[in-house]
Amino acid sequence: MSYFVQLVVDGLATGSVYGALALAIVLVNRSTGMINFSQGALAVLSTFVAYAVVQAGAPLLLGLLVAVAFAVVLGAFVERVVVRRFEGGDANTAVVATIGLLVLVSGIAGAIWSYDPRPFPSLFPNATLGLGGVFVSVRSIGTTVVIVAVMVLLQLLFRFTKLGLAMRAVADNPSSAALSGLPVSRLLMIGWGIAAGLGAVAGVLVAPQLFISPTMLDFTLVYALAAAILGGLDSPLGAVVAGWFIGVVENLAGAYVDVIGNDLKIAVPFAAMIVILALRPQGLFGRRTVVRV
Repeated sequence: MSYFVQLVVDGLATGSVYGALALAIVLVNRSTGMINFSQGALAVLSTFVAYAVVQAGAPLLLGLLVAVAFAVVLGAFVERVVVRRFEGGDANTAVVATIGLLVLVSGIAGAIWSYDPRPFPSLFPNATLGLGGVFVSVRSIGTTVVIVAVMVLLQLLFRFTKLGLAMRAVADNPSSAALSGLPVSRLLMIGWGIAAGLGAVAGVLVAPQLFISPTMLDFTLVYALAAAILGGLDSPLGAVVAGWFIGVVENLAGAYVDVIGNDLKIAVPFAAMIVILALRPQGLFGRRTVVRV
């Protein structure tokens, strides 16, 4: 029994990493109506800014604050200079542009800091807590707590604040939002800025586990996209819950299903995702889209 619980705990810790980046993806989609494939690269570049601040002798908390500020400006700049050029055109073109941004930003980070993985300090103590034969690191607990707190704040933002409601209106129908007097361009820029800032937080949280490099979040981005889609692209709660689900299912399948093992366990959560989406296309917590004709 303790082995099973250990697998679940480890899966929740891994799922929190997926949920951290999935939250940023959901935020962009909920505020702008598109999927940003460059989210991971922007998060990595911002994490490198935190790394540079720490290497200069400053505390990590200051590095995190600088990274978040840098990310907010970077996200707003990307929306204003790049993404806005594709407004009013084919939505798929904008998505392809974000893939190009992923390659470009990763290349910039690699040119400045190289592609060699480097250790990154943690915001939380490097200690392990044990209870009843189950062990969990303080870092994993801290990461999970921060992600849950961010999820709650995003839920409150989109449900109970004028800014959040305005961002949702712009994502649902920019033309109607503009006719209602909402500053559509400014709200889109704010949405990208906040999402990039959230990505910086995610990068700083997971960098101690993955080691920092320009490709640090490339593989994690695949899981994060799966979590965002499975949970519902408009639901911060769904992104985190789906991230946990993917982490736990992957661990349990790899340990208990001999045919799968460690080599094929990556396919299990994606197979489960296909089944769930076939039954509920909007995701676990997503809103069903109703079109009136």
